[in-house]
Amino acid sequence: MQITVSGKQVELSDALRTRVAQQLDTIAGKYFDHALEANVTFSRARSFFTCDINVHAGRGLMLRGEGEAADANSAFDDAAEHIAKRLRRYRRRVNEHSRDQAQRERPQAGRQYILRQEEETIDGVAGGIKQAATYATVVAEVATEILLLTVSDAVMRMDLADQPVMMFRNSATGELNVVYRRSDGHIGWIDPGASN
Repeated sequence: MQITVSGKQVELSDALRTRVAQQLDTIAGKYFDHALEANVTFSRARSFFTCDINVHAGRGLMLRGEGEAADANSAFDDAAEHIAKRLRRYRRRVNEHSRDQAQRERPQAGRQYILRQEEETIDGVAGGIKQAATYATVVAEVATEILLLTVSDAVMRMDLADQPVMMFRNSATGELNVVYRRSDGHIGWIDPGASN
């Protein structure tokens, strides 16, 4: 894991940098095998130190921890505890999901298409006016699985994969459902079985 330790208007000792790198390696190695990078920033606000840790723990998984204390070491310990707690939660949810998946039937196969909009001008009917006709061109075609999930598991998987939309089969109803990230940042859920 690549670890960057920096200070904003604070001089950092080599011992602190080494301690931060070792502890973050230990925390990340305990919960995730493939943690990519971490940025640790120390700053001073009036009479206390602050520590911000941003960890890119996996594809689509960014975690942030903050800590404040009278000295830099204690501020880091506080922020590292926040990161460890969040990693534990995610790891527990992933493990529970894996156990549930082992007991479920195989997911349904589907295809995912990425379309690009192309415009073609055609002659209009009224006096030779040119109109633009819009056609979609297939850019990519990917095999994908339609998993049997709860809504909260689908939202978690969508967030972990950093996707804007996810189709799944609802484990409660057996119907195809869609969750998506709205433009305001909230999650939308389309459940065609709810209209009955």
